[in-house]
Amino acid sequence: MKRILLPAAGAVLSTGLLAAGLTGTAQADRDIAHDRMARDTSEAVSVASFWLASNGAALRQATQYTWDAKEVRKVVSKGGYSPDGRPGTTAPTGESKPSSTAQNVNLPKTVGKVFFVDGSGGFRWCSATSIQSNYRNLVATAGHCVYDTDSDRALLDNWVFVPGYYQGKTPWGIYVGKQAFTHYDFDTYEDYDRDYAFVTVYNGIHLDGVKQVDRKDYQRFTGPKRAWGGHYHILLSKDAGRLGDNVGGQGFAWNQPAGKAVRAFGYPAAPHPDGDKPYTGVTPKTCYGTPTAKAVGAPWLKIQEHLSLKCAVTPGYDGAPWLRDYSNGKRLGYVNGVTSTFTDQDANDRIDHITSPYFDSETAAVYNAAKNIWSGKIVGPNGELYK
Repeated sequence: MKRILLPAAGAVLSTGLLAAGLTGTAQADRDIAHDRMARDTSEAVSVASFWLASNGAALRQATQYTWDAKEVRKVVSKGGYSPDGRPGTTAPTGESKPSSTAQNVNLPKTVGKVFFVDGSGGFRWCSATSIQSNYRNLVATAGHCVYDTDSDRALLDNWVFVPGYYQGKTPWGIYVGKQAFTHYDFDTYEDYDRDYAFVTVYNGIHLDGVKQVDRKDYQRFTGPKRAWGGHYHILLSKDAGRLGDNVGGQGFAWNQPAGKAVRAFGYPAAPHPDGDKPYTGVTPKTCYGTPTAKAVGAPWLKIQEHLSLKCAVTPGYDGAPWLRDYSNGKRLGYVNGVTSTFTDQDANDRIDHITSPYFDSETAAVYNAAKNIWSGKIVGPNGELYK
């Protein structure tokens, strides 16, 4: 496996934080970076308010994370991938009812969009999935959908996950990010061979109506609110529960051999480099195939060990899970990759492949650190948002 060399003594490092107090070997600890997102319930309330106010207007205004067209290039073979230990899996949870008569692919309830504010103040989204964890509160996506690689800031702002998102609708609630985990080499050096992230989220929130209040209560209230026509209103909320209890969680697989087909799910939206725009980003799309047995490289992103999948989707599909052993009846499988880059292998200005980092033991160390972290709730028993 490729490693990034540390700078010489005295050089200034980026702001990635080494994981502290986590179980595992010293080497595994050095591979893990973790950063707080909404640090407490008060910050989580502010984030939820940002997206829920005005009937979810900010959600509807968001556009897909967009790659620069000049970065949609041909990738080159770099030889074999590098498993660094025995293959392993963590089983999924929360299977849906089997559907033995279905002729089409059943979309998993776990898949949705992560919304955030980028370094330029733009409202953006990527694809993501709920993944199994001890507290049923974990989301898997691409590292560049969590860490801001386009500016000097560490984390993307106002980060939330909405499973099953559809045109402003949040059927299973909105889940505010609490803590982000990724590989140290991505957090610090933007090494796209480690372009994956696992994010713990607070319990979800549902909007539960609007209540008219006096000016005093309106000013004291920290949650979603609005004033019009000389009247003051607060948006009532209710606890939606834990993410994994509502939609389940995909399994996780690492150090897997090539030659096994995967099914990817995500929300493509951007045009192809030639300007054609076949996708809207409104509904998820699926790709199916066997990732290449050879690793691929993209020097401009420090990539040496990605896998490639034939798939003609466009950006917006960033962070989309690649699921091994996907059961169409249970709508569950094992996350064994996430969409990182988009490539044009035949140089016709049309995206025809997507790539993912190879999930190895270091990926498993990041996942294992994240899956053991508790989050909690931000809505009280009477529908009040905690301060």
